[in-house]
Amino acid sequence: MSVPLLKIGVVLSTMAMITNWMSQTLPSLVGLNSTKLSVAPPGVPDRSTGVLPANPEESWQVYSSAQDSEGRCVCTVVAPQQTMCSRDARTKQLRQLLEKVQNMTQSIQNLDQRTQKDLQYVQRMEVQLRGLESKFKQVEESHKQNIAKQYKAIKAKMEELRPMIPVLEEYKADAKLVMQFKEEVKNLTSVLSELQEEIGAFDYEELHNRVSNLEERLRACMQKLACGKLTGISDAITIKTSGSRYGSWMTDPLAPDGDTRVWYMDGYHNNRFVREYKSMADFMYSDNFTSHRLPHPWSGTGQVVYNGSIYFNKFQSNTIIKFDFKTATISKSGQLDYAGYNNRYHYSWGGHSDIDLMVDEGGLWAIYATNQNAGNIVISKINPLTLQVIKSYTTNHPKRSAGEAFMICGTLYVTNGYSGGTKVYYAFHTNSSTYEYIDIPLQNKYSHISMLDYNPRDRALYAWNNGHQVLYNVTLFHVIRSEEL
Repeated sequence: MSVPLLKIGVVLSTMAMITNWMSQTLPSLVGLNSTKLSVAPPGVPDRSTGVLPANPEESWQVYSSAQDSEGRCVCTVVAPQQTMCSRDARTKQLRQLLEKVQNMTQSIQNLDQRTQKDLQYVQRMEVQLRGLESKFKQVEESHKQNIAKQYKAIKAKMEELRPMIPVLEEYKADAKLVMQFKEEVKNLTSVLSELQEEIGAFDYEELHNRVSNLEERLRACMQKLACGKLTGISDAITIKTSGSRYGSWMTDPLAPDGDTRVWYMDGYHNNRFVREYKSMADFMYSDNFTSHRLPHPWSGTGQVVYNGSIYFNKFQSNTIIKFDFKTATISKSGQLDYAGYNNRYHYSWGGHSDIDLMVDEGGLWAIYATNQNAGNIVISKINPLTLQVIKSYTTNHPKRSAGEAFMICGTLYVTNGYSGGTKVYYAFHTNSSTYEYIDIPLQNKYSHISMLDYNPRDRALYAWNNGHQVLYNVTLFHVIRSEEL
């Protein structure tokens, strides 16, 4: 069967939502990657699903993917704290399976958020889901209040399946796979509805295997949503307020599973100390950190932590240094030939921001300017092991006129300023060596952006905004070609 070309606008979920992030959040905060899908216990973060810690005063777990402009959490799934009798082994097994289903529905919701909302809905599944709602309502109205509470929670989770159905139907990169997904969801909801009659009257192991199998295939489906063209940026999400007007903060896009450390660098010169927070929760809510002293002061705010090392521009030079945190030594250094430094070709906000290092899905990049290119931006792909330039691209955009810049999927995006009203207005595509002018608003919440970098693992923008550490969710446009099935 031949399936036509689809253009799917994909919303990349906010992988680092502010309020109450759990101690191992961020990095795979949006989307599904190689991280195993599992529901984290209260207070323990899960980077793959964006599970937020519960308010200690309320026995609730909050599954969220957004926050409004006033900082209020917009909850997409709410589940009551597990209160079923733990002495019943079968009940405990059921609770664990239901947690897996909750996690799976959150993954489905993430996929929904990545897709344009003007796609046609599949009406048949809605009828089945409404039937499920009716059955759950009967249980809620019964005298078995404890059981009813659990089914009410399950119903809330299953509500999240409704937007998933049209997304999977329209996502015809693998039409047969989509149909299997629909059948699996239908079967799972049917099995769950049978719990109304008698808890434990089915094969727990079989249900567990079904959930796990569907979960794995959803992960494979999500991995197809890799690179795309930037089409939108969310409002700023304030993570913390600390430090001076200038600085940088980041996580390692190549950190292994379970490593959610946050790196923090205050100032843009005459500083050698890098703070390491063991988790996003520690960064947000405590002052517990380890301090690393670099062998040289850094220049600007264009540092990046990548695969366990920090790459930075040595102050008053065009030298790039790779410093290994594990050995506390310089593992490599090299020069960017002809790159301007010492405030010669800085961003418009100044701050010795001549050389900006960044990472995207393709690896390590350096953004700078040269006399040979008349002070316009030069983009160089850097070998992270040798620090040698692999390939360079010259643009027609003056470096000193750029507010900030970041790379996504091999495309350099440039803002028109750093204060007041800000937007992304210039894009240079390295895959075709072409550029275009665009108009994507960027909320400058605190009126002075001195650092803006993309993290390909989180699929989010990190920013330092006048002493505030903030995040932005991004919307990417994908073109996915279907293959013959």
